[in-house]
Amino acid sequence: MFESSFNPQSALALQRREAMLARVAQLRALEERSAQTSAKSRPVFDKRGQLLPRERVALLLDPGAPYVPLCSLAGYLQDHKDPARSVPGGGMVAGMGFIGGVRCMVVASDSGIEAGAIQARGLEKILRVQEIALENKLPFVHLVESAGANLTQYRVEGFVLGGSLFRNLARLSAAGIPVITVQHGSGTAGGAYMPGLSDIVIMVRGRSRAFLAGPPLLMAATGEVATEEELGGAEMHTGLSGLGEHLAEDDRQALGIARDVVRRTGWQTAASAAALAAAAPRFERDELLALMPAHHREPVDMREVMARIVDGSELLEFKALYGAATLCVQVHIGGHAVGIISNNGPIDVAGANKATHFIHWMCQLGHPIVYLQNTTGYMVGKDSEQGGMIKHGSKMIQAVTNASVPQITIQCGASFGAGNYGMCGRGYAPRFLFSWPQAKTAVMGGEQAARTMQIVAEAGMARKGITPDPAQMQAQFDQIVNVFESQADAFYTSGLVLDDGVIDPRDTRAVLSFCLDTCAEAATRTPRRMQFGVARM
Repeated sequence: MFESSFNPQSALALQRREAMLARVAQLRALEERSAQTSAKSRPVFDKRGQLLPRERVALLLDPGAPYVPLCSLAGYLQDHKDPARSVPGGGMVAGMGFIGGVRCMVVASDSGIEAGAIQARGLEKILRVQEIALENKLPFVHLVESAGANLTQYRVEGFVLGGSLFRNLARLSAAGIPVITVQHGSGTAGGAYMPGLSDIVIMVRGRSRAFLAGPPLLMAATGEVATEEELGGAEMHTGLSGLGEHLAEDDRQALGIARDVVRRTGWQTAASAAALAAAAPRFERDELLALMPAHHREPVDMREVMARIVDGSELLEFKALYGAATLCVQVHIGGHAVGIISNNGPIDVAGANKATHFIHWMCQLGHPIVYLQNTTGYMVGKDSEQGGMIKHGSKMIQAVTNASVPQITIQCGASFGAGNYGMCGRGYAPRFLFSWPQAKTAVMGGEQAARTMQIVAEAGMARKGITPDPAQMQAQFDQIVNVFESQADAFYTSGLVLDDGVIDPRDTRAVLSFCLDTCAEAATRTPRRMQFGVARM
């Protein structure tokens, strides 16, 4: 039985709690900024008899059922470098939730912002959620009303890589995973292939549009004159071209039809008895706010974090006395047997070997692995190098790369250097990856990087007989620290879609339980895989 030594009322704990709460408040404000910016278009939507994007998502999902938003900060500090002007989201709303009892991936164009144009990081966001849907066998439900690519931010690579969006729709359908589109508004040029590559399309009379070339382009290219309705209206597509299967009178009816379509897939899975019977942790989840330090140099025992996440706070530690800074623990989360790997410091030779052994053991048992990242990387130094750190670290990375069980990563604290790789960072394709608000991701700490560059610069000057200018060296030092620290910030990396979202630490158990349920459900689903997707008649 794990006994906690953490005092949530200590001065240090209260200081950490306030710092984390401030970051959570900033996160919620950024999320609300997207919703409020979109809601400014309400008069336009009301005039057209339409629902706002988030209202559509709310009506589509089962009321009261769990929902996990994904990549909510996509594009933050990428569209505008000024934090006060940057609107996160990438031009869409995305998340996992339930429709008619079926666990699904839901994506909605945020057409209240720039008519739903896909932002640069929005493309990466939708590619990521398509990947999640494919790997976890989640029906893909797309609520489309988009002006297409944002031409004011046009980059040729965005156009070229944008083809992957349509390729993934074909891959989903070919894998036997339902692809369902509700066409709330326009889909022009490449956007027309969103319904075109869907298994089922629902259109709204007088609002839905889908054409390869709109009336202006058609006239410019061929001289032909046609109205939007003639070229790509809902009635034409449901009655003549065959692009649409269902014709709705308004958004509400369209979403009701979509719910009925998903419900009739028969993909409902009852909640496992184990999950329902799972014991809650013995310690308060609110204490997670006060555990993680704001700076990675302050120590924290990650067992304390685990004890506030896992069932009954029961931890079975693996090789507790060997490679003690690397924690390998068997637990249950939401009734699922899971292995957790975490860090109480750098990963040394013993820790790397221990983690490798543990990963192999979890694969033999068929238990998912959860990584709670909190490391400055692999140990450096003469003793470490002579002890074979490179080869032993490589064995750990081999194990992470080729693990045969689902892997889920939570970036709780520092995620520096190759420690990011060995602890299943984004480059190692975990099923899901979420960050805590104070997490930091970088090749190394800012001060460490600046000091390294300073040593190199001073050595170079010494070889040339140049005396360093202290003021110039300090300015360079400060600049490097600022660059590293700003780019290491969890909100910045999430804006680059380097995680699946930033979460409140108090929600960690709920998010992990949802993701573990998703992985378990995917293992039981056996879609009828085909060599091709469903072709439209």
